[in-house]
Amino acid sequence: MTKKKRETFSVTKAVKANAREHVGQPKASRVVADKPAATARGAKHKEKLEELADGLE
Repeated sequence: MTKKKRETFSVTKAVKANAREHVGQPKASRVVADKPAATARGAKHKEKLEELADGLE
């Protein structure tokens, strides 16, 4: 039978586990996309410099 490999100590995992004990598990969140969908025609091309300058005026 082979020996089981020992897990190396990770400070990050220890701190997160400690925080979960005291505060609790964080709620799941959903990422909200700010950019238009990739299938939209305008999303494929960047705005031209002239169009950006017109928006400032």
